[in-house]
Amino acid sequence: MKETIIQFGEGGFLRSFADVFVHKMNEQGLYDGKVVVVQPIAKGLIPVINEQKGVYHQFLRGIENGRVVDECIKVTSISRGIDPYTDYEEYLKLANNPDIHVIISNTTEAGIEYLGTESIEDAPPKSFPAKLTVLLYERFKAGLPGFLILSCELIDNNGKELLDCVLKYAKLWKLPEEFVQWVRTENHFCNTLVDRICTGYPKDEAEELTARLGEQDKLMNTAEIFHLWVIEGDYEKEFPLQAAGVNVIWTPDVRPYKKRKVRILNGGHTSMVLAARLYGLSTVKECLDDALVGAFLNKTLFEEIIPTLGNTEEDIRFGRAVLDRFANPFVKHQLLSIALNSVSKFKARVLPTILEYYEANDRLPKCMTFSLAALIAFYRTEEANDSEDIMEFMKNASVCDILKKEQYWGRDLSFMRTEVERYLELMEKQGMEQAFREVLA
Repeated sequence: MKETIIQFGEGGFLRSFADVFVHKMNEQGLYDGKVVVVQPIAKGLIPVINEQKGVYHQFLRGIENGRVVDECIKVTSISRGIDPYTDYEEYLKLANNPDIHVIISNTTEAGIEYLGTESIEDAPPKSFPAKLTVLLYERFKAGLPGFLILSCELIDNNGKELLDCVLKYAKLWKLPEEFVQWVRTENHFCNTLVDRICTGYPKDEAEELTARLGEQDKLMNTAEIFHLWVIEGDYEKEFPLQAAGVNVIWTPDVRPYKKRKVRILNGGHTSMVLAARLYGLSTVKECLDDALVGAFLNKTLFEEIIPTLGNTEEDIRFGRAVLDRFANPFVKHQLLSIALNSVSKFKARVLPTILEYYEANDRLPKCMTFSLAALIAFYRTEEANDSEDIMEFMKNASVCDILKKEQYWGRDLSFMRTEVERYLELMEKQGMEQAFREVLA
């Protein structure tokens, strides 16, 4: 089977999402192609992917239409993995493959960035958009058609932002105007929304699930049964997801779907997890089962986030469904997994609601302000996991300097200082239990 898709990102999410969908299309005879996975950062899973020849087991579990679903799929849609940090030439060769027509990416919210310090001669350039620009330029020079590009990063206008970064690198590197026009007209940078809670490698269940499989699988992956992919445009003929039974929505405007999902589901996650971890919990399910943290999440969703969206019946139903998904008995979603790159996640998922709530009510939302204090407290621990420069700054800077860091937040947040410092002091002096009780009072 030919390689037809390049995927930037080898983590659990895309393997529970796009790679499963490609597997289903292939299995039903609707598509004939495999995924070649590119590792976007210096350390990753490519050696393991190649050791297992791209094959892994995906467990999908949850409640669907009132019945318990617990299924396992042996996914065979990945052909191989490429680490551009150790085999850059092999990476560049992908541009010359005429069979490849789709690019999919999920490099976290921090992945779509323009650094402006890289050279086209770097092997490879550091950022994902710079790597993509090099690949597109090689494609252009080969005289081949462009790509359908589906960026799955959870930022607003992810496709447009990725295109903007590519055009900035083209300008920085003084690439020909003909290439710039080719990027604009021959490639389709689609804004998308992805929704599936992926819980990754099941450490706590590894022995039990290995026995169930009857074989070792270092890449076995777990996720909820629910999924949704909203994509701007309509490329069903080229990429027949709907025909394969995938819950995909082709739409002219992804924004209403994305805003609701990112604000409620991801915003709920990010608002809760760092405070809950400081409180001593380990999984999202534990948070829902804990009286204090569960009440905190309910208050965050239904008194702060959803009213800011408009408080429609559809918003409320989505919020209730999110609580059911968080309480999924099969899902052991580790808080530390969600905590990865929390600064950029907070900016994308929580801060917009804080600002809109403040604008509408002339006061700060208690729970989400509390969550910013918890973020600062968490980054002072050894469990924080972010870029080295962010961790160094967050661990040592004052609250005042952190809130003024426009590079992180997109604006000066000094107007939040009094409340953030009050909650932070409460956490440090009286402990997280009392801090939760205070914010819920």
